[in-house]
Amino acid sequence: MPFARLASATTPTCHIGLGLAAVGRPGYLTLGRDRDLGEDRSVEALRERTHELLEAAYAQGVRYFDAARSYGRSEEFLASWLQAHPAVNDVVIGSKWGYTYTAGWSTDAERHEVKDHSLATYERQRAETDALLGRRLDLYQIHSVTPDSPALTDKDLHARLAEAAGQGVSVGFSTSGPAQADAIRAALEVTVDGNPLFRTVQSTYNLLETSAEPALAEAHAAGLTVIVKEAMANGRLAAPHAPDALRAVAQETGQGCDAVALAFVLSRPWAGVVLSGAATVGQLASNLHAAVVDLDDDRLSRLATLTEDPAAYWERRGQLPWR
Repeated sequence: MPFARLASATTPTCHIGLGLAAVGRPGYLTLGRDRDLGEDRSVEALRERTHELLEAAYAQGVRYFDAARSYGRSEEFLASWLQAHPAVNDVVIGSKWGYTYTAGWSTDAERHEVKDHSLATYERQRAETDALLGRRLDLYQIHSVTPDSPALTDKDLHARLAEAAGQGVSVGFSTSGPAQADAIRAALEVTVDGNPLFRTVQSTYNLLETSAEPALAEAHAAGLTVIVKEAMANGRLAAPHAPDALRAVAQETGQGCDAVALAFVLSRPWAGVVLSGAATVGQLASNLHAAVVDLDDDRLSRLATLTEDPAAYWERRGQLPWR
């Protein structure tokens, strides 16, 4: 299990990972991208940006890097960084399949990605991932499983995933939407030859959207590594968009709203890895201060008042523009 490497790591930031969704493609649904990335969103500019982030993250103790087939050229950028650093052998590399990037390196495409959890898509995208990451791939996840996903019932797909697991690649899944808890519990029931198929789950969890928490605790208890994505709620928990309660706690701690929001997630006993979606080295440095934020019971209780209804949260997320 590759995440055993993180269990033995001693750096304060080893349980913070770097997700490449925001820098592997020119458009993404995160607030503030015009400020963060500027006008130059060329392949060369974002490759350089990704390499800078990976360099800074590794230097500061981050040991999990997360990509996906639908994150534009994220796998390509990650692969070229790894090739330039052959001595880096203590990181865990995860990617995801199930969405195809369709924006053609544009920020105003009608559709940025298309979802398909079929066996044929797995076979095609696994070959594409292998061509870039090869033996460096530790974890391959089904991208955004929902309760009605055919990936939960396709026995032929399960067999192929189990074959990959037998060859040393951990198999996981990610979730999205207001029914994340249902999807997690359904996935926990998936077995091949009597053995659980999935070893990790990656879900959205943050101060505004906590509905998956009981199911994530169950997954942790069942032995899965829990990876938390969108801990910053697509920029809604970062200055200048952060709600007043978060701003107040951040001021008390002397850290940024982003660090406090990530620290809240890190405080969950079931959270194995929490992803930073930083688009700049400065954002990354601020995010990593989450490892030293002190959240006492009073601060945690005040932050807990920010929780929104899951349906309302996901409706608002769906209205965020790709920029």
